[in-house]
Amino acid sequence: MIGSRWVTAARFGTRQGLAVALAGLTLVAGAADLRGQTPAEPTVTLEQAVQLALQHHPAMAQRLGAVRTSESSERTSWGAFLPSLSLSSGASLNSTQRFDSNTQTTVSGSRDSYSAGLSASMDVFTGGRRGAQLRQARAETDAAEAAVVEQRFGVILQTKETYYAVLRAEETVRVSTARIERAEQGLRAAEQRLAVGSATRSDSLRAQLELTQARQAVLEAENQRRSAAWSLGALIGVQGPVGAEPVALREPGPLDMTDEQLQQIALQASPTVASAEAGETAAQAALRVSRAQYFPSVRASGGYDWSNQVASFGGGNTSWSTRLSLSYPLFNGFNREDANERSEVALSVSRMQLADAQRQALASLQQSIDALRVAEQLIELNEEAVRVAAEDLRVQETRYALGSSTILEQITSQVALVEAELALIGARYDYQLALAQLEALVGRELR
Repeated sequence: MIGSRWVTAARFGTRQGLAVALAGLTLVAGAADLRGQTPAEPTVTLEQAVQLALQHHPAMAQRLGAVRTSESSERTSWGAFLPSLSLSSGASLNSTQRFDSNTQTTVSGSRDSYSAGLSASMDVFTGGRRGAQLRQARAETDAAEAAVVEQRFGVILQTKETYYAVLRAEETVRVSTARIERAEQGLRAAEQRLAVGSATRSDSLRAQLELTQARQAVLEAENQRRSAAWSLGALIGVQGPVGAEPVALREPGPLDMTDEQLQQIALQASPTVASAEAGETAAQAALRVSRAQYFPSVRASGGYDWSNQVASFGGGNTSWSTRLSLSYPLFNGFNREDANERSEVALSVSRMQLADAQRQALASLQQSIDALRVAEQLIELNEEAVRVAAEDLRVQETRYALGSSTILEQITSQVALVEAELALIGARYDYQLALAQLEALVGRELR
């Protein structure tokens, strides 16, 4: 069955360890509260975040519950091939009164009876209904397990996006903090030149404005970081912000599969397409079930009964019975036709959904591949931009110290360096997200 190994692992494999990890995070976050201090923000690794998110995501619980109910339905379908057994027993005590003509008196007494019986019945022929129901139950179980795999990769992608958002915001804070340091240096240089008369008051004001804007940028970056940390905490089941441990970002490079191989996987084995295929198989089985109503059904039944007037297994009366019955509804208010029509419509829709899933998988795959390649090029270009901007700022700082340029030129170079650094950060994390989206589409780790 599709994803059955992972489904079993998701139920039992890591719950104990994850529960301990989550309890540890809660204790770390709450320990400072007991001391009346600001609670320390716990941190998790990317692997821990993924596992905790899989455990606490409501959609995952729903998908796993669907697998359990589908397996129960499959077991019930197997049971339809077995006979049904019934055991019955009873005892009664009745008082009696009669008139004795010989003695001309009324005689009182009692009548006791004891009974037991065992009966069995079994469908001998159902026109293929039981087999179709079993195939339908199996297909629904496969569809439920495929939905678990699809949801799993969706949760992993969401967790990576949130995790990378925290790290991206932290790097943005770092760049913005460095901007403040450079702005403070520029302000000191402007004030020193103003003191000796080699600069104007405008230089000092522009340097002060740049420092103010740099501080505003830090506040905005810190706010984004807190928001991302709260989102990460909510995703992994923690009531509060959770930080992200630094992770080694994957460097751009060739994938271990060609575009054609990725397309084949997307069409045949991607979680979305696999789920749609399982849905079509279940719809086909449901149609066979509805068509089985046009065939007669044959049922065999039998029983064994015992009765006695005293509470003893010795003696008494016994009887047995067998019966073979055939039933065929000649007309049931068009219920068969309605069920057949609904099943045909459901099958038609499921086939359209499968075709659409394949088209969407190819479109999303190409978009992710394009985004990955664009991010690779942007990383290379922005790395060069950072080197150029850093050198330009060094030159402008030297020129300003020598009095051969204005503070505006230095500030422009400072802003250009910040923008280049932020663009490089964005390109690096865009690459990570594009790769994560590609992995979610094909349902496997790449490289």
